[in-house]
Amino acid sequence: MNIFHKVTLQNMKKSRTRTMVTIIGVILSTAMITAVATFALSLQQYMVKGAAQKYGDWHVEFFDTSADFAQKQIQQSDVSKAVTFENIGYGKLEGGRNPNKPYLFVAGFNQKTFNTLPIKMISGRLPKNSQEVVIPAHVAANGGVKYAVGENLTLSIGDRMAENKQLNQHVAYDDKQNPETLTKKSEKTYKIVGVCERPGFEEQSAPGYTLITIADKAEQQNDLSVFVTLKNPRKARSYAKSAANERSYTFNDEVLRFTGASDDKVFNLLLYSIGGILVVLIMLGSIFLIYNSFTISLNERTRQFGILSSVGATPSQLRNSVLFEGLCIGTLGIPLGVILGIGSIQIVIGVVAKNFNNVLYANIPLVLTVSLPILVAAAFVSLLTILISAYLPARKAANTPIMESIRQSNEVKVSGKDVKVTKSSERIYGLEGMLALKNFKRNKKRYRTIILSLAFSVVLFVSAQAFGNSLQQSAKQMVVDTDYDIVFSSSEIPENDLFRLYDKFQKAEGITSSSYQAMLQYTSQVESSDFSAGYRELETSDATKQTELKADVQFIEDKEYLKFIKRMKLPVKEYTGENGKMLAVAKQRVEKNDEKNELINLFAKDMLDLTIVPEINGKPSSDQQQTVKVKFVDTYPLDTLPRATAGKKPYVFMLVAPYEMKAKFSPAGIDQDLGVTFLSKNAGKSTAEMKKIIQKEGITVPYELYNVHEIFYQSRNTIFVVNIFSYVFVAMISLIAIANVFNTISTNIKLRRRELAMLRSVGMTDRDFNKMMIFECIFYGSRSLLLGIPSAGIISWLIYKGMVEGGAEITYQFPWGSMLIGVLGVFLIVSITMLYAVDKIKKENIIEALRDDLA
Repeated sequence: MNIFHKVTLQNMKKSRTRTMVTIIGVILSTAMITAVATFALSLQQYMVKGAAQKYGDWHVEFFDTSADFAQKQIQQSDVSKAVTFENIGYGKLEGGRNPNKPYLFVAGFNQKTFNTLPIKMISGRLPKNSQEVVIPAHVAANGGVKYAVGENLTLSIGDRMAENKQLNQHVAYDDKQNPETLTKKSEKTYKIVGVCERPGFEEQSAPGYTLITIADKAEQQNDLSVFVTLKNPRKARSYAKSAANERSYTFNDEVLRFTGASDDKVFNLLLYSIGGILVVLIMLGSIFLIYNSFTISLNERTRQFGILSSVGATPSQLRNSVLFEGLCIGTLGIPLGVILGIGSIQIVIGVVAKNFNNVLYANIPLVLTVSLPILVAAAFVSLLTILISAYLPARKAANTPIMESIRQSNEVKVSGKDVKVTKSSERIYGLEGMLALKNFKRNKKRYRTIILSLAFSVVLFVSAQAFGNSLQQSAKQMVVDTDYDIVFSSSEIPENDLFRLYDKFQKAEGITSSSYQAMLQYTSQVESSDFSAGYRELETSDATKQTELKADVQFIEDKEYLKFIKRMKLPVKEYTGENGKMLAVAKQRVEKNDEKNELINLFAKDMLDLTIVPEINGKPSSDQQQTVKVKFVDTYPLDTLPRATAGKKPYVFMLVAPYEMKAKFSPAGIDQDLGVTFLSKNAGKSTAEMKKIIQKEGITVPYELYNVHEIFYQSRNTIFVVNIFSYVFVAMISLIAIANVFNTISTNIKLRRRELAMLRSVGMTDRDFNKMMIFECIFYGSRSLLLGIPSAGIISWLIYKGMVEGGAEITYQFPWGSMLIGVLGVFLIVSITMLYAVDKIKKENIIEALRDDLA
């Protein structure tokens, strides 16, 4: 240890408070970087395990290989394991309605294959021998062919051939561009023993629905599909390219994307950019603290550096002295920060783990994953932050001329004009306020870091609160306005099949009430003169022309419609029967200047004759138009079915009628959605039972079955997880800011010991002294809030606009509450720090302070 290191250690011991606060800042910084990195790794492993559970833990699949090729891959040093199944062959799917999937593909599994390629059973069991088979559910749902458990299935097994080349599951079916034939090898009969979900390894473009049986040892095939799991998933692409040797292959992108090894550039960018942004924010906050700490340290040692330079110390020796101080602080702070980071994220993961299970994978626990390389990287980033923070002021100090350092004439360079205050300011603030204002003006550069740190903390806190509040508002709106707990809907299901299901659904456990409805697509040609003045003003429509409006027609259960008619106090006879009037809701959403939405009427009158035209195959069919009498009301009786829309309409235009009138408005081929809705005491159990009913009934058309409570619960858990991490992040950033403010203010007060002692020696009372300090607190707080509050308001508004663009129907709520907390927090932090520092100064002897050479 040389003399410079000894002097550095003596200065650190002398300024214990500043040294401790800097170490605390390093601990917090390292803890945050460690926590962010460790949580990112834990979340990555959680997602990888969840994807592997659903799609299998393999990384590369090779098609049409031999047993020798499979054995060679197992022996590769990069390979963790490799499993195979036999490509038994293809059979024609008789009666299939999907032209791109005309085959059934039979795969022969062994026990190792089942362990690597997960098969999720819906009903029945897995096969036990080569005469049994499991079929996927999408043979019925997508292919339109129903098979029942216990049924025998006979297939003429063969190979797909095109131009004397054998085709596999990786080659999509395209008989027009690439004509193919199915060559028969054998005929096999299988007993169907179970129904499973679509296997995760089956590509969407695969020409055959994958049937799973047990490989027959007596008829071993040398045509295999090989699934390879690598020790390092990031090498998947280079490995596949070198091993394939003109064989076709595919990747398990669902697993690889969470390791950053997929071709999904958008996902990779998101994966790395979020972590990068968090680390940069932490580093910025930490650099504010540590840089400020070293700047103050060098202000204390400026004269000392000048004396050392005068006796031969080189600039590099002075710089190394400061960097040595940084290494000492890092040696103490970084290990403690790593331990604190791991401990804190373990607590956070313990709190949110249960909620994660309800958001994503129910059977995969979110657990803490610690990696030595990650910890080393976190420590390195923290050390780099310290060295950057120390090097910048060290370079400046080392390059300062010797005489300026000894005289300390470069510390404050201002003219009288710079610190001049107006007469009105003197009258308003008094002597104490004028002194505080002049000191603030004289040391603008020194205090800029405090102001930026405080503003940064306010912006982060308010933004996180605004984001959490917007998410909560969105989730609440999604559920509060829903009349049902469960909904089943389809645009292709025949009406008789729907009502057959409806009768069975009503008997499901927990169901308390139910209803049914249909949504039909119509358009209406409306005379511009029929629109309200408010709507015409918005749309600037030509009064001489007609406007085409998209209209939904909702047919609801007759008893529900009758209840609504009576509730609206309308005559029942006029609004029921074959020629009854229809009700309609026609509103336009208007956004006001205060960001609140207002609904205005589309039409001027509350009663109107409308001509409506049905949409068939997406186009209006004008030859089947009808004229209906419509009464406009402000609300509709039942919430509509959830549907995917081509675009978001700024208006609501929906006609409502009893279901008995549906036949009159349902020409052949009309675009419609049929659905049934339910209230349930236990929506989860009811939905599970309904899924079994659907499977048992062999429904093959596309459908949607929603448990609204489950969707809300997932949203609530997502919000909870987001809130936990945003609040923890903001709290730790705020702690860094607090440490920064405490360090800067307390040390600067200490540096002003002589100045403050001089004021007290000429008669400044404790009351006047406190008054001056209060004014300084006000100047600190007000300047930081002038920067932080507008920035926070703008960012909260940008968060709102981003969520609205993403489809959330929320209103902008100015974050008054979080801003008030931010304002109070800023003044509280500054005041407590100032009082602490001043109290220490007051306890010192005035004579000793005047003799102090540090000022």
